[in-house]
Amino acid sequence: MNTNNFNSSKTALITGASSGIGYELAKIFANRGYDLVLIARNEQKLSRVADEFQEKFGTLARIIVEDLSIPNAPTKIFQKLQQDAIAIDVLVNNAGFAAYGFFWETDLDAELQMMQVNMVALTHLTKLFLKEMVARGQGKILNIASTAVFQPGPLMAVYYATKAYVLSFSEALANELQGTGVTVTALCPGPTESGFQARANIERSKLVSGKRIMDAKTVAEIGYRGLMNNQTVVVPGLKNKLLTLSVRFTPRNLVTKIVRSMQERI
Repeated sequence: MNTNNFNSSKTALITGASSGIGYELAKIFANRGYDLVLIARNEQKLSRVADEFQEKFGTLARIIVEDLSIPNAPTKIFQKLQQDAIAIDVLVNNAGFAAYGFFWETDLDAELQMMQVNMVALTHLTKLFLKEMVARGQGKILNIASTAVFQPGPLMAVYYATKAYVLSFSEALANELQGTGVTVTALCPGPTESGFQARANIERSKLVSGKRIMDAKTVAEIGYRGLMNNQTVVVPGLKNKLLTLSVRFTPRNLVTKIVRSMQERI
């Protein structure tokens, strides 16, 4: 469904909403009475998601088909919503992807697009919608980072660096926004069952191959709770929490070697 006739007092915008963590987060917001703005590249998938949520929850959803690797996509999204007088109460910057391999062998264009989606579009959307949230004295932003933020990532060097940016940016904004009524949360999941591994070509890496990893629904539920509880950083799962603590007390060069070993293919 594509409609402007929103009737809820709350609206959430989710990027990368057609699958994985983004889909599960959109489902949670729909179940809690939010109207939705769903962003992704695939119109057919977005339409199915919007129709599903209306049927199950009575949710109204505006779908916007945009590729966030294109620099002006955030501006186009913002302008469309302004034209329709749709205010965003919760911004979920979920869209992102990775690439695998030695940096000197990987595709430059793919990595520039990754930086655009993972960092620049996230920053751009936050800039556009945050001003209105601060002016209203309320709002929430959820940025999807990764446990990759806590260490360098050989064989996925650019991806790990982009996610480190997301955490640093989110923590700084959370501090700046104290007392404004607006909060920022960085969700830092470990490997998660979704289409992410296939697109990144890491299904055969030691990090995920043959491992029991958290499902996207569980990650989304933990992230949603953290967002609503105004947590700045949310790391789902005890194993992931222990990982984030252990790297603080391990020499940096050893951490990098360990990550390299985990990233290598079986």
